[in-house]
Amino acid sequence: MPYYIYRITTHAGSSAKQLEFASEYENFKTAKQAVRGMREAHQVDDKVIYKVIFAGSQPEAEQRLLEHREQPIAREWEK
Repeated sequence: MPYYIYRITTHAGSSAKQLEFASEYENFKTAKQAVRGMREAHQVDDKVIYKVIFAGSQPEAEQRLLEHREQPIAREWEK
């Protein structure tokens, strides 16, 4: 299964995400290097995140990126 890189833009005041497919790699090491380069080239003040995701297809990767995930519960010793 390939590794997909997506550019995720979040808009202020809403939880909606806009996904933009960036590239696809067969090897995690090359995908990790590519996403690091994209992050370094991008300006810090924008609301843009680059993510690598491992999935069977592009629609599956997009579905995983868009699903709502609960915040982890902080334990007493983690506060």
